Amino acid sequence: MTRGMVTWMCRYPGGAVGTVVLGAIVVLALLAPWVSPHGSREKAGGVYERPSWSLPLGLDDAGTDMVTLLLWGARTSLLVGFAAALIAVVVGGTVGLLAGYVGGKTDAVLMRITDYMLVIPDIPLLLIVATVWGRSLTSVILIIGLLSWARLARVVRSEAMSMRERAYVRRALTIGAGAFRVITQHVLPHVVPLLLTLAIFAVGNAILVETAIAFLGLGDPSAISWGRLIQNAFAGQAVSRGAWWAIVPPGLAVGALILSCTLIGRALEEKLNPRLRTGHLSVHSFRVARLPVDGRLTSRTGKRM
Repeated sequence: MTRGMVTWMCRYPGGAVGTVVLGAIVVLALLAPWVSPHGSREKAGGVYERPSWSLPLGLDDAGTDMVTLLLWGARTSLLVGFAAALIAVVVGGTVGLLAGYVGGKTDAVLMRITDYMLVIPDIPLLLIVATVWGRSLTSVILIIGLLSWARLARVVRSEAMSMRERAYVRRALTIGAGAFRVITQHVLPHVVPLLLTLAIFAVGNAILVETAIAFLGLGDPSAISWGRLIQNAFAGQAVSRGAWWAIVPPGLAVGALILSCTLIGRALEEKLNPRLRTGHLSVHSFRVARLPVDGRLTSRTGKRM
């Protein structure tokens, strides 16, 4: 571990915890085919068999090992989260850069489209589009990505407008640099750290939305995801049967993954904007003036006021 990494972990403990949790989930998801105790479709026992030494998290309504399902479900949830976040960052970043740098009519048109996307309720539209486009995993990724870029575009636009007024950008335009070169060589490199922070938040949001879609029964029925596990547990009456192990572990996994993304995003925000770490109010000391007998204030020189 490098010295810079240790310094970052000490300065941003929340970000360090989030990085460890997210990294552990990613590693387990990648190693799922090799570390899973059973096959993802293998029947390991009876319906809702209780946890034991051989089955640490018990079985679901189909008799499948919950540990195996959690490992394989992490692959799907992470795939949806990162792929949808990538789409949102590409679309939102492009729209924000063009609107903020070009300005004028381009800015007006792109921001009106962005405003319409912001006021549209996400979940109802997701349900409608998922019903029309189908329930494949690709459709879910495209839906979440194409409906998540608006807020990101607003933030990138503000940063691009600020960068457009910088002296070195104006100097590059003065010596004849084209708009494309200025955006790619001078504006975009300064916006990339902001895009990285927004992408981390977008991953957590995409996983949450995918979980909601799967729980409502509109996800890919052939894909194993954490939202699908929760939906199967409710459909299989796990609550009434007292099979908490079929609901609590996937719910905790979703919460841990979203929390880790939030912690990492907050740490990156503080690093990029040091003003978030300090308050704008400083502590002042006040001295109470001593009141003489006649009731008039006395200055430091002893003159009556």
